[in-house]
Amino acid sequence: MNASSVEGARDGRLIEGFLEMLSAERGAARNTLDAYQRDLSDYRVFLTQRKQIIGRATSDDLRAYLSSLEANGLSAATSSRRLSALRQFHKFLYAEGLRDDDPSSVLESPGARRPLPKILSVEEVDRLLALAREEVTQARLKPDQFRAVRMNCLMELLYATGMRVSELVSLTLKTVQTDDRFLTIRGKGGRERLVPLNSKAREALQTYIGLLRQGKNGTPDQGWLFPSQGSSGYLTRQYFALELKGLAARAGIDPARISPHVLRHAFASHLLAGGADLRAVQQMLGHADISTTQIYTHVLAERLKQVLSQHPLAHSPLPS
Repeated sequence: MNASSVEGARDGRLIEGFLEMLSAERGAARNTLDAYQRDLSDYRVFLTQRKQIIGRATSDDLRAYLSSLEANGLSAATSSRRLSALRQFHKFLYAEGLRDDDPSSVLESPGARRPLPKILSVEEVDRLLALAREEVTQARLKPDQFRAVRMNCLMELLYATGMRVSELVSLTLKTVQTDDRFLTIRGKGGRERLVPLNSKAREALQTYIGLLRQGKNGTPDQGWLFPSQGSSGYLTRQYFALELKGLAARAGIDPARISPHVLRHAFASHLLAGGADLRAVQQMLGHADISTTQIYTHVLAERLKQVLSQHPLAHSPLPS
């Protein structure tokens, strides 16, 4: 094995060691680990093209990498996320004595104003839910009955709880059958939280489980609420996202505006607009830091500004 191959293998081991630390010590979720691996692999490829290795990378190398991201059209927000990953990685190498310095410590984050999350109006969500229920009725005697009932269940559960899509598709039968009033969700970092179910969600869940128990889905029962024949054993996030966009199109809503995460945003913003306590919404969403939840208060403020700007008196001169 030549010198470059040896150095390349060592870089790979450094990344693996960092990911193992995230998993073992911080309880990072699989999705989080995959994202870090993608970011660090991209960084490693860039360094290789510069004939550089992670163990000797300098601040100038990191600046050049960030510049390349901008040149390739990546947003400031994406560059900031990549830099955050590199900072944690190099901080780990320094703390473990695998490097004598931390080249990322002197870098400044690319300027990025945190964008407000996309949300749907209550009326738009009502249209989606109404159509999902209607399609269950229409498919009652058709082969695609199970698919319609499953979609209705997914929609009701997502909007009733604000779960992350990864939490939703990986629910187990045991979880939903323990108590039909609440679900115990295991979120990021292994943290558990209780979320309540409304009557519509409970009804959709019972109907769906009834069909599942009859073997209508054609997949083996492995304990998952939404089983599939894929490698994970349950419905993928990507499949549900595509089904959701199809439902949106049929409801007359631009599919580009719709994703499972947008429904999570709608859940939070609609609760706050209805007077819900910010701390309660934080707990239901599973946010570790309330500052993450506070972004929805900015959404409501922006919407209020838009409403006021359209008021007939908004542009009228004040009486003398």
